[in-house]
Amino acid sequence: MGALDGVTVLSFNHFLSGPAAAQFLGDIGADVIAVEPLGGAFQRNWAVGNRFVDDTSVNHMTTGRNKRSIAVDLKSPEGLAVVRRLIAKADVVMENFRPGTLDKLGLSEAEMRQINPKLIYAATTGYGGDGPYRDRPGQDVLLQAMSGLAAHTGSMESGPVAIGSVPIDHHAAALTVAGILAALFERERTGKGKRIEVNMLQAALDLQGESVTAWMNGAERNGPRGQAGMANWFSPAPYGIYAVKDGHVMISMSKPADLAEALALPQLADFTEKDGFDKRAEISRMVADGMASLTADQALTRLAAAGVWHELVRDYDSLRENPQARHLGVFIDAKTQGGSDMTLLSHPIRYDGAVPAVRLAPQPLGGQTRDVLTEAGLHPQEIDALFDCGAVVQTDKMRG
Repeated sequence: MGALDGVTVLSFNHFLSGPAAAQFLGDIGADVIAVEPLGGAFQRNWAVGNRFVDDTSVNHMTTGRNKRSIAVDLKSPEGLAVVRRLIAKADVVMENFRPGTLDKLGLSEAEMRQINPKLIYAATTGYGGDGPYRDRPGQDVLLQAMSGLAAHTGSMESGPVAIGSVPIDHHAAALTVAGILAALFERERTGKGKRIEVNMLQAALDLQGESVTAWMNGAERNGPRGQAGMANWFSPAPYGIYAVKDGHVMISMSKPADLAEALALPQLADFTEKDGFDKRAEISRMVADGMASLTADQALTRLAAAGVWHELVRDYDSLRENPQARHLGVFIDAKTQGGSDMTLLSHPIRYDGAVPAVRLAPQPLGGQTRDVLTEAGLHPQEIDALFDCGAVVQTDKMRG
């Protein structure tokens, strides 16, 4: 049983943020029906690192579980008629196309509400449904540049740095889920559906809420990034990544004096907490010099003894053996549609101590087309006719 048992979601999503949001809803019990084109959604056919296991892209692994797939030609009258049947029974419709895309296909929000007045309609876009940037491509690294995230990452010495993952897409997904859950809760009280809008520009800014607010309200700074190894422009030194002889160590919030004995730098004891802000670069350079003389093991031992918050900088390869990650069960081992092993990240929330089960591994394209159409009330002869005319397709099912 899940929190959204009995809730039906139609997901017209592609790329990452929309599919990730739909997967989250599926994890907590919703019947998510991924409505895909006959050739499959983008994330099924493209993969980061160009990595496919069998025929399954790692992007489909990332966002494809706990969904049923139906493959429909939305440009055909027969395909549109099928989708309208599904809309009539849905609680939520989600999409993350550029504004107006579904309208051109005859599936505007207004038309959907004529079919189903209580529908919750959730649109995730790059910049919002209107405004001067409405039609710009909403891609994560572009939003990193526009929102200041890239300008505030890196160092003053080396320049801006793009974050090596796609945090804006993932945060936009989380905001979309939050909006849909709020709308479902409100509909229980009012009986009315709502339009939910999330855009990646505001998601990017929301990710930076602390630093943006400090900057906009006049916090002192020497520039948008940290100096001399500092991780950012707003924290007191030492705070950042410092090289040791055989790796790197992150030092978090601490007073300069805390490191005096640990790094055999007695002069650090003379710096006050206020100096941590006022003399960031000077303190950080001293810490960098002290850390450079140590091995990682030496640094970790000394920092721990001094009560300094710290962590060894690790790569993804370490995650499988991370004791806390193992304890939390953050990875799920499953099988691709071709039968090969694949690794998924688990749902990140526990409910009464339990993580929702993977009811469906990422499915083949159109894996449940016939089932979904049957549930929508179509007769077998009608369904056969749709297959015959090419309005829908189905591949072999994989239920595990």
